[in-house]
Amino acid sequence: MDPLESIVLGLVQGLTEYLPISSTAHLRVVPALVGWQDPGAAFSAVVQLGTLLAVLVYFFGDLWQLATAFVMGLARGKPFDDAKSRMAWIILFGTIPVGVIGLAFKDAIETKMRSLWVVAGALVVLALVLWVAEKAGKRYLKMTQMGWKGGLLIGMAQALALIPGASRSGVTITAGLFVGLTREDAARFSFLLGVPAIAASGLYELWSLAKTSPHGVPWVSVGLGTVVAAVSGYFAIAFLIKFLQRHSTAVFIGYRIILGIAITVLIYAGYLIP
Repeated sequence: MDPLESIVLGLVQGLTEYLPISSTAHLRVVPALVGWQDPGAAFSAVVQLGTLLAVLVYFFGDLWQLATAFVMGLARGKPFDDAKSRMAWIILFGTIPVGVIGLAFKDAIETKMRSLWVVAGALVVLALVLWVAEKAGKRYLKMTQMGWKGGLLIGMAQALALIPGASRSGVTITAGLFVGLTREDAARFSFLLGVPAIAASGLYELWSLAKTSPHGVPWVSVGLGTVVAAVSGYFAIAFLIKFLQRHSTAVFIGYRIILGIAITVLIYAGYLIP
């Protein structure tokens, strides 16, 4: 992978990781359309560390408060009394499903499930589910008002993000709307919930890449992609938070459906190999 590819793919990763349109779908389609090789699930996971950095910077205040409350709750022997401490525990427990399922089906996720047929289907089906959530969601809850049940349901939904084309932010925002969160708070919780999962996945894949790569890790390519993903990811987060304060997710629903149909048409036309 040359530097140009790394920069382009890092930009794609950063812009699409936190918008509910699936970074995996775009990292499969963009290289295929321009004649590049599929960067693979490992590269995608490692470059996600850049988007993780974007979340850490953007939500530093929130994360610091959650971490402080978590430690203080343990120190007092009352880990669930404080709302912020309880939220930190919800995030940790909500990460378990995606971790367990991700490890159990790792090989299939990185090979068979990266088929563009799967990507196209997930884009359309979960766009329709998001549309239902927009219609059915009451949008009366702030993130700090959400209980264990709602938080853990969103955590369970996060496991669906392992399906390429589903979109981690897409499925968690959808679940957040179903449990009654406002659009903005559904996005905020989605980003915070993703921190442990993205960190664990990215570090694991980086370690695995370093251990198994016969020619060594292409540090320049990985580094470039990660830095570009961090910068573009930060702006994507800021855009989505501001956008959802005044608008619905309709534009993303429409985009997902159009992209899913376009991928299907391009496969049938022979421009894409599934």
